[in-house]
Amino acid sequence: MSTHSGQIAFPGGKVDPQDADRPATALRETQEEVGLHPRHVQVIGELPVYVTGSAFWVTPVIALVSPDFDLTPNADEVQDVFEVPLNFLMNPAHHRRHAFEWQGAQRQWFSMPYQERRIAADGQDVLVERFIWGATAAMLRNFYHFLVVNPQP
Repeated sequence: MSTHSGQIAFPGGKVDPQDADRPATALRETQEEVGLHPRHVQVIGELPVYVTGSAFWVTPVIALVSPDFDLTPNADEVQDVFEVPLNFLMNPAHHRRHAFEWQGAQRQWFSMPYQERRIAADGQDVLVERFIWGATAAMLRNFYHFLVVNPQP
């Protein structure tokens, strides 16, 4: 992609005219980008709109995914696919706050570095760091607040 290349991101994109609603867009984009068929996905809700620093408006769609899925990532859009346990993402000990000065104002952002073991092509066991940051980490942090800090009845 020309924007956000090399960053860790959730599947997503623009609403197409044939999409019935935002969850339909999320299901379509997820299937197009990583090959996850909608039959494996149960949409359970949406988070409030998140506006990125680059002025993208994102509506995070929350879903449960059945464990028996297969993925076929679109090589034109996705370099790699990986999973992170929800209990890791919902643990505030893994939410790192960063700050810097930019154009006379202090900007803050979160990261959630995650390490996973993978078997390399040569058979070696390697540790791979996944540096989740920016909009993706911010949306996960919002999900944490919604789920853990201020759960709805």
